[in-house]
Amino acid sequence: MGQSIPLGCQDWANTKAAYRFFSNERVNEADILAGHFQSTRDRAAASDGPIFVLHDTTEFTYKRDSPEAVGITKRVFVGRDQAGRPKSHTVCGILMHSSLAVTSDGLPLGLTAAKFWTRTKFQGTNALKKKVNPTRVPIDKKESVRWAPRRIRFSDAT
Repeated sequence: MGQSIPLGCQDWANTKAAYRFFSNERVNEADILAGHFQSTRDRAAASDGPIFVLHDTTEFTYKRDSPEAVGITKRVFVGRDQAGRPKSHTVCGILMHSSLAVTSDGLPLGLTAAKFWTRTKFQGTNALKKKVNPTRVPIDKKESVRWAPRRIRFSDAT
């Protein structure tokens, strides 16, 4: 953890295998997560009582000279310059929204969803309000649509 791929893999053969895996077009996120989602459905079906699905968005941030290399998560105010003008810093990274199923006793059953994305540009709330009234934008057009409450049956979940 926290190491570069070559350091984490410890030798050239393992490093080469890791890079082949990452660049293999037949390997995709959905296939990797499918087994996890199926196990969650099985555990939920075997559970008595209500199941709660907890949502959270996590930022994976990376230091980059160019935000285009990874994506943009947000802009951060970092103080003022000598003339008193506000200075900000662009945070580069990947966003992940995940959903975790738990029993009413707090027992985790597993992931029900995971979505990864990046932004090509970031406009804070104040910038958006100058252009668009946020109360007039349909929920399905907002990034926050992932938090909309809904009922799911695990037999229907994908």
